[in-house]
Amino acid sequence: MPRRPANKHKPRTKAEQRAETLERILDAAEHLFSKHGLNGVTLRDVAQKVGVHTSLMHYYFVDKRRLFEAVFTRRAGITSSRRLDALDRYDRECGGAPTVEGALRAFLDTDLDLYGNSGEGWKNFAAFAAQVSNSTEGAAMMDLHFDPVVLKLIGILKKALPGCSDADIFWGYDFVTGAFMHTLARTGRIDRLSGGVCNSDDFAAVKERIASFMAAGFIALCSKSARQGPARKKAPR
Repeated sequence: MPRRPANKHKPRTKAEQRAETLERILDAAEHLFSKHGLNGVTLRDVAQKVGVHTSLMHYYFVDKRRLFEAVFTRRAGITSSRRLDALDRYDRECGGAPTVEGALRAFLDTDLDLYGNSGEGWKNFAAFAAQVSNSTEGAAMMDLHFDPVVLKLIGILKKALPGCSDADIFWGYDFVTGAFMHTLARTGRIDRLSGGVCNSDDFAAVKERIASFMAAGFIALCSKSARQGPARKKAPR
């Protein structure tokens, strides 16, 4: 009598089932937080999206704040380390003569490639990060995960703009990250304004333009300050 083929699908262990449920919870929460922020989402909302009872949520997370932090931490370390590696590589390979656009491309393009080419989950995280960056509750998480990569960028920009003041470089960074986070939010406003010429999901189009545009802003800002020279103190009347 022929032997029956062995079952190729080994039953999942309880640990594997818990890990899968956790990933589903994080994915659902990530999507909801990206749309509504921390205060616009409840644990019940996440449970309903996953298809589990709300009580199960408390098995994995003490409260909504812990879930919020877990969602952010899951991907933040990946994007931060990728950009830090890209900046380190650019700093080594530029021959001691970095350019503003080169530094910004290492910083911005690395993220745009990740978000544009890695599926809907990463796009949801991009929009979620945009929410976090513009909220008081997210400031500490941004500091924790992204300060090292931002300060690395600042260091390279200072080498690329040796006559530029620290104030202009930090303000320039603030303008860059503000525009970048607005882009990551994918609100669809540019789609409507442009009559469909532009698409807020088109990270490739953003990548083609944003570093060049922002580099020109840095150079213009620093050139203006250089022409004006040190600010003069007003003489007492």
